[in-house]
Amino acid sequence: MRKKKIIVAITGASGSVYAKLLLDSLLKLSDQVEKVGVVMSDNAKEVWRFELGNEDYDLYPFTFYPKMDFNAPFASGSAKYDTMIIIPCSMGTLGRIAHGISNDLISRAADVILKERRKLIAVVRDTPFSLIHINNMKTVTEAGGIICPASPSFYSLPKTIEEVAQTVVSRVIDLAGLEQDSYRWNEE
Repeated sequence: MRKKKIIVAITGASGSVYAKLLLDSLLKLSDQVEKVGVVMSDNAKEVWRFELGNEDYDLYPFTFYPKMDFNAPFASGSAKYDTMIIIPCSMGTLGRIAHGISNDLISRAADVILKERRKLIAVVRDTPFSLIHINNMKTVTEAGGIICPASPSFYSLPKTIEEVAQTVVSRVIDLAGLEQDSYRWNEE
């Protein structure tokens, strides 16, 4: 299996635990991953500090890009990144992507992924959805993106917040085409 090049975008929606668990999982799956490029919005850093009580995003051995760095390799389709995961994905970010507004590296990279017909996974976290949100999700889906709401499952009988959140992250990893050991319904 060819190793994947993955973009992880972290926006300011609540749900930093999802981003942390995804980065942790990508470390464990390094035999399947060639590169991970990470871009965080300013709000994402603030929310991470508030929700997780640390700035440990700085400790990951991935390449981090400033939110306005249009020289990042994945700002162009020629870099051939396979997958972009926006986790959590704010509705503002989703709206900009749905309408082709590439005003920062996150929205530009998503635009590139969609135009190159590669995999975009948007882990939306806000609730409830307004009709505007639903229409933006529809538009991104019609453009080839995957909307994966941060809706945990409970049939694995999770005991901690991290175990609950991991059910979402495991689904995202499956959608990205990576092989992992995780709970599978009715399998032993």
